[in-house]
Amino acid sequence: MKSLIRSLTTFGLIGTTVLGSWLVQGSKLLALPTEEILQKLRPVPVFTVADSNGSPLIASGENNAKVAGVFISQEDANSFVQKLKQENPDLGGKVQVVPVSLGEIFELKEANAQKPDGINFAYVPMREEVEGAKKILSANDQEYKGGVPLFVAKAGEDKGYLTIKQNDTEIIPFFFEKEQVENLIKRFKENQPDLASSIDIEVVILEVVLSNLKEGDHEMLKKIVLWPSEESIKFLRESQGNNSN
Repeated sequence: MKSLIRSLTTFGLIGTTVLGSWLVQGSKLLALPTEEILQKLRPVPVFTVADSNGSPLIASGENNAKVAGVFISQEDANSFVQKLKQENPDLGGKVQVVPVSLGEIFELKEANAQKPDGINFAYVPMREEVEGAKKILSANDQEYKGGVPLFVAKAGEDKGYLTIKQNDTEIIPFFFEKEQVENLIKRFKENQPDLASSIDIEVVILEVVLSNLKEGDHEMLKKIVLWPSEESIKFLRESQGNNSN
């Protein structure tokens, strides 16, 4: 946790480079080790709505499937609970927002996928970021079809991914917020103005990335880091402070 916080805090001071391009929705290859996937996902906080026993709030989906919402934004999760208290006070008074790691949700999804009556965890994206993703996709004659959008920068003639250094390792940050990737691009343009006109923002979907992490063994996969939103970074810092106290 402390290593992640240090990396997040110094993010604005780190230089950028360009790494070769790779198609996120490429063909299936050998699976990455589960522990390697979890190492990527554990630092990312997400938020569920649970009862006093810690069990997730379940809704009925298609074919009576059990569905539990996983909010990317803590604020969105809190708003959901407040609305629930107004519409259904009895139920709303019994639930609370619970932070969990994306890695924990990944493990639960994998475990429940093997059960005929297992719970399906549905990710709830941030509305503002969905709108930002729609604009980018529309400009490229593409359509947003659901899911949690992630933003990644590409540059150069071959549209290689912009990378940063984290603990002396070159990584490809996939951002949960459009503004975060725009800040990365701003610094890159200052460092390499000759490539400024070649920079694009690509929208990928979290669920697709998770599937690729599980099914692929491309070298690029090892470099991907899911970069928490500013709201989540603040939550991590506060959690770290509370733990140290």
